[in-house]
Amino acid sequence: MNGADAIIKCLEAEGVEVVFGYPGVAICPFYNSILESKIRTVLIRTEQNAAHAASGLARITGRPGVCAVTSGPGATNVITGIATAFADSIPMIVITGQVNSTLLGSDVFQEADITGAVESFVKYSYLVRNVNDIPRIFKEAFYIANTGRKGPVLIDIPIDVQNAQISRFKYPEEVSMRTYKPTVKGHAVQIKKVIKELEKAKRPIICAGGGVLLSEAEGELRTFSEKYHIPVVSTMMGIGVMPTRHPMYFGMVGNNGKPYANRAMNESDLLIMVGARVADRAVSQPGLITQGKVLVHIDVDPAEIGKNAGPTIPLVGDAKHIFEDFAKEEMEVDYEDWVHTLEGYREELRPRRSPNPAYVDPAAFISLLSEKMEEDAVYVADVGQNQIWSCGYCVVKKGKFLTSGGMGTMGYSIPAAMGAKVAAPDRQVIAVCGDGSFQMSMMELATHRQHGIPAKIIVLKNNYLGMVREHQHYTYKDHYSVVDLSGSPDLEKLAAAYDFDFLRLETMEGADKVIDAFLADEKSVLLECLIDPMDLVK
Repeated sequence: MNGADAIIKCLEAEGVEVVFGYPGVAICPFYNSILESKIRTVLIRTEQNAAHAASGLARITGRPGVCAVTSGPGATNVITGIATAFADSIPMIVITGQVNSTLLGSDVFQEADITGAVESFVKYSYLVRNVNDIPRIFKEAFYIANTGRKGPVLIDIPIDVQNAQISRFKYPEEVSMRTYKPTVKGHAVQIKKVIKELEKAKRPIICAGGGVLLSEAEGELRTFSEKYHIPVVSTMMGIGVMPTRHPMYFGMVGNNGKPYANRAMNESDLLIMVGARVADRAVSQPGLITQGKVLVHIDVDPAEIGKNAGPTIPLVGDAKHIFEDFAKEEMEVDYEDWVHTLEGYREELRPRRSPNPAYVDPAAFISLLSEKMEEDAVYVADVGQNQIWSCGYCVVKKGKFLTSGGMGTMGYSIPAAMGAKVAAPDRQVIAVCGDGSFQMSMMELATHRQHGIPAKIIVLKNNYLGMVREHQHYTYKDHYSVVDLSGSPDLEKLAAAYDFDFLRLETMEGADKVIDAFLADEKSVLLECLIDPMDLVK
């Protein structure tokens, strides 16, 4: 058994079923060995998207996604996908081939110091120098990626190490790392303090971030909210923690969030921030949320607590365990007046749009689409105006809402949807993007076609980089620079080239019929929606 064979054995031991990637000489031993395995390989069309696809799979399965690329440009191309996963705490194993270990540092063909290059975008990285270390390294990598605050781990493996003979293969049963002991259980004294503050509070609110979804604590949080009638808002990454229509859910907070959600958070006297970083998109002025209220910050990563806002009660631990502990406590509380006040805000501050009837109204379209989608459907939003409309108007029931939050990476939705569909072939998976973000990953239509992955893709087309155009509208008084997408392809012809069915919607008239046809189509299908170029996010 050589090193490449050992890598495959490690992946099999971890239950890996699919690897997304792009081969090159430095990773060829790995791709040669994987032929003898039942692990499925998916050839993507550019390396960045291998990481996005692995991310989509991880967010559906709860297990690390895996991608494998070659050295040099293959490795550097995947960095954006790694950074995207790191920003959103998505568990991932990135395997990169590397030049012969005796040549490291010689600037030979396709050499890149990838472990150095990704230093600020990975949870941990390895450069494998001894073939006999492979089992230990892979066991540690999967453990690190999927425990504590989750994230990507990179394993860089020189070609000679892949080809070297391993003296004895034994995959470790357990991991014991002296320097890595993530805290899972919340401190009992701190939990008691939170309960005591809840009993004193009149206007409590829970702000749920992506960490709640990563710890699979949605059920526990929802039960706690329902039992005591505690309102819930979410960050962008926390969308889906509560069903959109749940009476205790009051929308997304932040710069592009619901006005009534922001008002609810501002007027609360007790704010429980859980699984969220208190970053600028959710809280533009972190200092303000500590004024006149008790701030409880719950996070599995102690480095996040107090980084942007000083909490009254810091609570380190996994959200699922902490809400299980909350459930063991009993409280005498009455928040009905507060909930009634927030219901009034929700109606009073509901966005009022005046869409152009000559085009598709993206807000109404997304609401109608998501209402018609299956209960457990996966909605994957790209980045740009399409993302903000999706966050504001997508109706999540029992499904998932995926997007690139922390990094805001255009081109994310199509490969991430591909990974989600591979993970859950029986679930409805839909990618929604703008015409700018679509063109950043439209080459992956070939991957869908080659590997028989039925894709449902919607392009909200306005012939602009809409979010930047909107910024230039407000900031530079309509002085537009480098945002015109003239020259974009004919999507009907492009769909035909990739053997996709094609639909077009030009106005809201007939939207019901077109959406029904789109959702019923069992083949890969591309739906083009024409959007007013001057429409604004609200």
